[in-house]
Amino acid sequence: MHPHEPHSPPPTGSSPEHTGGQPEPTPSLDKGAPQPSPWASSGGYPAPEQPAFPPPTSPYPPVAPNQYAPGHYPPGGPPMPPQHRPRGLMPWDRPARHPWEIPLLVVVIMMTSVAYLLAVLFMLIALFADPIVDEHGVEQTGSLISSPYVLLLLFAPVLLWAGRGLNFATQRVNGVRMSPTQFPEGYRMVQEAAARFGMHRAPDAYVVLGNGQINAFAAGHGFRRYVAVYSDLFEIGGAAREPDALAFIIGHEVGHIAAGHVSYWRQLGMFVAPWLPLLGASLIRAQEYTADNHGYCFSPRGASGAMATLAAGKYLNTDVGVDEMADRAAIEKGGFIWLVNAMASHPVLTWRMWALRDRSRPGPMFWRPSPPHPGMIPPPGGYPLATTPRALPPKPV
Repeated sequence: MHPHEPHSPPPTGSSPEHTGGQPEPTPSLDKGAPQPSPWASSGGYPAPEQPAFPPPTSPYPPVAPNQYAPGHYPPGGPPMPPQHRPRGLMPWDRPARHPWEIPLLVVVIMMTSVAYLLAVLFMLIALFADPIVDEHGVEQTGSLISSPYVLLLLFAPVLLWAGRGLNFATQRVNGVRMSPTQFPEGYRMVQEAAARFGMHRAPDAYVVLGNGQINAFAAGHGFRRYVAVYSDLFEIGGAAREPDALAFIIGHEVGHIAAGHVSYWRQLGMFVAPWLPLLGASLIRAQEYTADNHGYCFSPRGASGAMATLAAGKYLNTDVGVDEMADRAAIEKGGFIWLVNAMASHPVLTWRMWALRDRSRPGPMFWRPSPPHPGMIPPPGGYPLATTPRALPPKPV
């Protein structure tokens, strides 16, 4: 067994999620007494009552420098996926796929297939048809097969395979691979997320230079799958600035892999999606909502921190009132608002925050959400002031 490969998970046992605090007893997953929205403390309108979910905890002792971690999984094994529970939007469910994803995927694959067939038809016509000559008897040299779009479609399988291979090779030679001794906190989150989603093998994980950008992505090549997290989501020493938010982001990216979004054949079937106005972007937005459902099921308490970080960055995220920003999804109106969302590959942040707060329905795709109770935006008494101390940049060492 390779020293960085996890051992086989034991059949029983579960592990809670990360917070970076002290170890706490693992709470039950029973659907007990109703609890308020996880964001209700920030003052937004109350979401529908929801059963309690287990608060993330961190059972792992710190790893001493230059020492190998005592096992890839905590005692008792990784968290096991809820095998007999339905797909849904809550942490105790199996993560749900957005209802628009598969219908849009079918339409995009059909249109991509038509484009491939037309490219092959143009190639056959150019190869077997008689040459075209003008009135002076000069043979015309231009043909449809020389069109860059036709050539792109004809070589799409090879170009996609090569691009995925180059992207993976870039991470392998330039990225810092997460392991029990390098970024162990992120490594364990990846392992736990893969186990939570029922994956047979955890993807590789890399930390890449962010240069101030807040981002992460998932991809694959061949039978390998991997996630890359930008370094600005970590602090000096490899620890997460906000472990819950990082766990949500990692759960989101591992969710892309678990949902099949990085499959070669799927991406080949979606090859023309960037050239399909509105339709291609809508499919990608639906996939992002699906990945958000995975991230929420893995780290529900990290959703607000992750969205605040995407909105204002890692130093000003504590100034963001997530309820106040999410409420604007229902009051910001206009045709340009609709157009900006329709053309975006990711859901606009206000709609995305709304979807992560209101877990009673899938995220809004085309029309802004409506509040369940009129007159609740803004809430009576207004929004509270941000009182959390602002995070300071790390000092040079």
